Amino acid sequence: MAYLSFSPNPLQGMLLEQPSQNQLFSYACNPNKTSLHASFFSPKRPTSNPKRMVRSALVETLPSSSIEEERENEFLLEQKLEPQEDPRLLREIWKDIQGSNDWEGLLDPLNSHLRREVLRYGEFAQSCYDSFDFDPHSKYCGSCKHPRAEYLYATSNINLEKFFQKSSSIRSIWSPHANWMGYVAVTSDEEEIKRLGRRDILIAWRGTVTYLEWIHDLKNILRPAHFRKNPQIQIESGFYDLYTTKEENCKYCSFSAREQVLAEVKRLVERFKGENLSITVTGHSLGGALALLSAYDIAEMRLNVVRNEKNRLKKIPITVYSFASPRVGNLKFKERCDELGVKQLRVINVHDKVPTMPGLIANEKNKMQKYLEDKVRFPWSYAHVGSELALDHTHSPFLKPSADLGSAHNLEAHLHLVDGFHGKGKRFSLATKRDIALVNKDSSFLKNEYGVPPRWRQEHNKGMVRNSEGRWVVPERARVEHHPPETAHHFALAMKIANDPSLNV
Repeated sequence: MAYLSFSPNPLQGMLLEQPSQNQLFSYACNPNKTSLHASFFSPKRPTSNPKRMVRSALVETLPSSSIEEERENEFLLEQKLEPQEDPRLLREIWKDIQGSNDWEGLLDPLNSHLRREVLRYGEFAQSCYDSFDFDPHSKYCGSCKHPRAEYLYATSNINLEKFFQKSSSIRSIWSPHANWMGYVAVTSDEEEIKRLGRRDILIAWRGTVTYLEWIHDLKNILRPAHFRKNPQIQIESGFYDLYTTKEENCKYCSFSAREQVLAEVKRLVERFKGENLSITVTGHSLGGALALLSAYDIAEMRLNVVRNEKNRLKKIPITVYSFASPRVGNLKFKERCDELGVKQLRVINVHDKVPTMPGLIANEKNKMQKYLEDKVRFPWSYAHVGSELALDHTHSPFLKPSADLGSAHNLEAHLHLVDGFHGKGKRFSLATKRDIALVNKDSSFLKNEYGVPPRWRQEHNKGMVRNSEGRWVVPERARVEHHPPETAHHFALAMKIANDPSLNV
């Protein structure tokens, strides 16, 4: 069985079981690779045949109307058609799948390897939602539900109030300044490394539990990133604050999210030097924005620049798989990402409003954008980075044709659409037979005839357990440790690399 090991750092977190690979994951509890089996964040997938699951869900709920029955039966026949499989092994083409050629020829029709990788990284992003305690009545609100390792945190003392979750309990023992934000992991199982063709360093960012409310907090103000000395490279100030702000009086936020990411990537790249490596960053919604921002930062600081066996410089490829992500920076930011070789595949639902913001007027679709940015100095100019996989939820026969904004933005719905997309003008057909019930995990997007309750995923008894005295109580969680001492050391090394002129590529 394949495993992913968590590095002993504040960026750790347990990973979700991947149905396409049937993998288990563990996290390392010390630098000597001692590992423990992780408990999974979401309900286990049913062990029955997934093809039969989809078929039974349809057959058992067919409407009485002969027209509807004919339509559904026709769709069932469509499901029997096997999708076109790429005969090559993933390890033979992994650089193409990671975007080395900007996914040319892989998006329409959607390559089978790429589909599975997008779903896999989407599951990693979904695991952040599934593990986050956002119950305001919980004294652990804002933390991870599985505190057996240390994670990535960000301070909530910034102007994105609706993004952060805080406890209303007077018995809250969780930090008033911090929110759990995600994790960093690295492949450790030799069979999985062989399948992938490399060892993958993964960064997954949590998105927005409240979906669209946070977008109103954005100032829509660009500010220089100052990761280098080019003030023309600008990013949205709310994203910048979330990524760079720290709270000296909080043990979880004494290092900013940026410092934690750079320190951990530096440590892992150094630990596995000499191997084939990749760096993959994923996130949904605001998490997608942080994914691109951190990927740019890693490249700008040259942490992906290493020397090969002949002492020549080479770059570790950096790829972003983002879902329903807003725009992050201006046109100069986009151009700099392109120069650095940061590859991003943006998966969107064309009916979702978040990817259209900010930059409703001056954006990459405006032919006058470069003029507005360079000559007029228009202060609200934003541009998307990378390639786009545009999906349409009205093409899925499982989903309601008209959706509220939250459903159109939902990550599980995006993964459902990825599974069914084969190309423009082609019929929707579930390639991996991903369980349609997952769509309603946190939405009411599925059509009613499939009999799946809306927002069905709930924590059993809201986390309450019966103690030895027969009383119902909230169990205590294991203590979550703050940043280890080596974080400062590895961040200092990262900054030293960033300023090393011998690493200019």
